[in-house]
Amino acid sequence: MFEHKDAHKCTWYQSTLGRRSMIDFVIVSSDLRPYVLDTRVKRGAELSTDHHLVVSWVEWRGKPLDRPGKPKRVVRVNWERLEEAQVQEAFNSHLRRSFSGIPVEVGDIEPEWSVFKASIAEAAAGSCGLKVLGASRGGNPRTSWWTPVVREAVRLKKEAFRDLLSRGTPEAVARYRRARRAAASSVAEAKQRVWEKFGEDMEKDFRAAPKLFWKTVRHLRRGKQGTIQAVYSKDGTLLTSTDGVLGRWKEHFEELLNPTTPPSMLEAELEYDGGSPPISRGEVTGVVKQLHSGKAPGVDEIRPEMLKALGVEGLSWLTRLINVALRWAIQSLYSQSESCVRVLGSKSDPFPVRVGLRQGCALSPILFVIYMDRISRRSRGGGVCSSVD
Repeated sequence: MFEHKDAHKCTWYQSTLGRRSMIDFVIVSSDLRPYVLDTRVKRGAELSTDHHLVVSWVEWRGKPLDRPGKPKRVVRVNWERLEEAQVQEAFNSHLRRSFSGIPVEVGDIEPEWSVFKASIAEAAAGSCGLKVLGASRGGNPRTSWWTPVVREAVRLKKEAFRDLLSRGTPEAVARYRRARRAAASSVAEAKQRVWEKFGEDMEKDFRAAPKLFWKTVRHLRRGKQGTIQAVYSKDGTLLTSTDGVLGRWKEHFEELLNPTTPPSMLEAELEYDGGSPPISRGEVTGVVKQLHSGKAPGVDEIRPEMLKALGVEGLSWLTRLINVALRWAIQSLYSQSESCVRVLGSKSDPFPVRVGLRQGCALSPILFVIYMDRISRRSRGGGVCSSVD
């Protein structure tokens, strides 16, 4: 494949019998094969072995390949630490400093939300720290039991093994056996601690966050496996292809979420009259306490745990933000709302949505619970309540 001298192609040798052979190789995937420039043997790098070092040069000037199966490295805020009292105090301390710089006069919703979102993210990152998920620096999946103690025990075992190869004495053999037993014991103890912690977290999630609990169970079962089920079209034709099934579900939800019927009498009575009192901090506090943990953060990366950890200043800021949104820009948040249908990992084309709340938005559950509560209380009292279409 590459033209070299025999001395640079033979990877194994036996000096006593004068034998040489090519038995060591560098294996690359088919998508990287065009970028391999050269492969050859580097003599002199071996250590107490009859094999030579094999080196390949690979050139790649484009963007990194998104190769299937390669683990991703994700860095996110370690929001689980918000349960600690000390971390929660530091989180609210950051928010107090940010809230003190907010002007008294109320502005538009976009700058208000941008400042609130940036302050929440900065306070969470500064108080909770960051957490690495997915792949480690070496490209292999990160394991929770790979602790500094285990890493040191494995390092000592490797040193003992190299000493055994170079010396071969009974003392080196005994040292390697002790190091191997110590490394195995460290790995077993670390795995035992990880499984105990995993069991405690699962029990806690089952009580506080059932959705996160069942998500973990599905992950351990290797996710939802299956094939897309066939559906019927409007004219009764059986659809079996993935595109056909996704198109039919998209058509169904597009009609469901974009009604063409005129509003009912009740909906007409719930139009905003401009005289409704502003939402109080007590109402917002009650709604925030009812948020379920473990929900998806959405594109803003603000989790319910962050809102539930807010202090007095943070809740006051959130109350101000909600009232600004109610007065100025609730309609603008939903004027260009889009959604799509996902069936067993396949997604349809986006379509507009003109009813309901935005999925994944941190304000959606708060707005829904607040308005349902106000509608319920106003209906019992006989008054007229406000609503958001």
